[in-house]
Amino acid sequence: MRAPERRNAVPVGAATVLLTAALTGCTGPAAGNDPAPAKVGPPVRSVTVLDDPDPATLSAAVSRHLFASAPAVIVAAASDPQGLHRAADLAEQRRVPMLVAGGAAGTGRAGGAPTGAPSATTSPAGTASDGGTAALGAELRRLHPQNVLTVDAAAQRAVRAALGSASDTTSVRTDPADVPTTRPARGLPGVTVLVHAGGDAATRAGATAATRAGATAATATATAAGATVVPVHGDDPRADRTAIAALAHRDPAAVLAAGTGFGPADRLGARLAVAVAGRQLPGGGQVMFPGRRLVALYGHPGTAVLGALGAQDLPGSIARAKQVAKPYRTGGVPVVPTFEIIATTAQASPGPDGRYSAASSVASLRPWVRAAGAAGMYVVLDLQPGRADLLDQAKRYRSLLALPYVGLALDPEWKLAAGQKPLEQIGTVDASEINRVSDWLSALTAAHRLPQKLLVLHQFQLSMIGHEDRLDLGHDNLSLLIHMDGQGSPSLKDETWSGVVGARPDGVALGWKNFYTKDHPMLTPAQTLAQRPRPDMISYQ
Repeated sequence: MRAPERRNAVPVGAATVLLTAALTGCTGPAAGNDPAPAKVGPPVRSVTVLDDPDPATLSAAVSRHLFASAPAVIVAAASDPQGLHRAADLAEQRRVPMLVAGGAAGTGRAGGAPTGAPSATTSPAGTASDGGTAALGAELRRLHPQNVLTVDAAAQRAVRAALGSASDTTSVRTDPADVPTTRPARGLPGVTVLVHAGGDAATRAGATAATRAGATAATATATAAGATVVPVHGDDPRADRTAIAALAHRDPAAVLAAGTGFGPADRLGARLAVAVAGRQLPGGGQVMFPGRRLVALYGHPGTAVLGALGAQDLPGSIARAKQVAKPYRTGGVPVVPTFEIIATTAQASPGPDGRYSAASSVASLRPWVRAAGAAGMYVVLDLQPGRADLLDQAKRYRSLLALPYVGLALDPEWKLAAGQKPLEQIGTVDASEINRVSDWLSALTAAHRLPQKLLVLHQFQLSMIGHEDRLDLGHDNLSLLIHMDGQGSPSLKDETWSGVVGARPDGVALGWKNFYTKDHPMLTPAQTLAQRPRPDMISYQ
């Protein structure tokens, strides 16, 4: 059975010229008749995902995409770790594909194999599954090698079963000396192959034997073909700093992702565009959570009454933010000092536009934003809309939000309906208005190929977010966080926290606010981190 393939027509990164012709390798002299030259390609176009949990099927699919033909093939059983590593070494040395015979324990994803995925098992004798045998046989017949080198008895049995009558024209061998070494192929310099770290490259915690077998074979075949191999810890290259650096350095014209979890191809293509751009978040990586903890000073520059951020000048605020963040450096999670700057401020009077909200100019905020970024901090721009439309206010700060270390916060408390005034009621924002903002912010983030951007929703009453269950969580380049802003005694805050946590949609991150003057007493950092779930963002006002 062929591995499911998903393609994306959008080029990776800035590269727009894709390889289209097969590149031909050549072989060196050998005793007796020289083998036919190996041919690599035609390579993949743009982004191709090979999403199959069975290592035999996956290894055959990688070979099919990278090699047009080969004078020899190396085969190892999925159930033999030592044989897999030996086969990988031989395949790389001889510049020929490596295939896997049989499945291995744990071929499915956590929680069971995906619907429609081929099953793969290994019998006590080490024979291949039906799907693995079919994939192995089909690829061997397509490559039509003169020799197949098997590194263990199980692989030899599987190869003979897979070839059937075709074994009359292909020699199945066990001695590496019988398979001559070819000279390196001209290669596929524009092609990068993503594999799950856990094959030859690294030990992946929790990886199944099947994952390791598939990654080992994909790595060996890609290396033999002259492609670049980038191991990825996890399923998202944006979350792996080493993978980001490798992709940014290469800027590949085409990417082949070998393994479950990388797809679908359109999503991977968007993620790769960000990885290739190379810009990382404060604390490293391009995915907001998990992987960092934000500790923020909240307020408005130069206005102490609105929060701790404005109680001192800019250098003093940077120093204070770093000092406040220090106690949160526990558990090995990078802690990022943060400014949450009130960009539009709710007003008691309607103002000239009748919106009850005063918008700070971009010019007045830019020095604070730039200085924070230069200091390795994150910045969140907070909107208190009054009667203004949140999207209109967000667009005012487009140039600042185009920076990789700047996110956005929406404060429904200060949203007014017709006839309402600030401080007379608690406002509410419907999910539909929030979704319009998130759609725009996602498009801006994608256009600039930015790391995931934080979108904060402040909440201390459930009524503040109307139809919360309708929030759009489908933007892969946004990280949505609901921030609990309740104040008062610890027991009262705990009650508010429980309500906010219980109502939040699945997978949404959480934030917590400590008030210097309105909490009685204010929680210590240790007490704040003791909240469950543990907050990813802690603000001080």
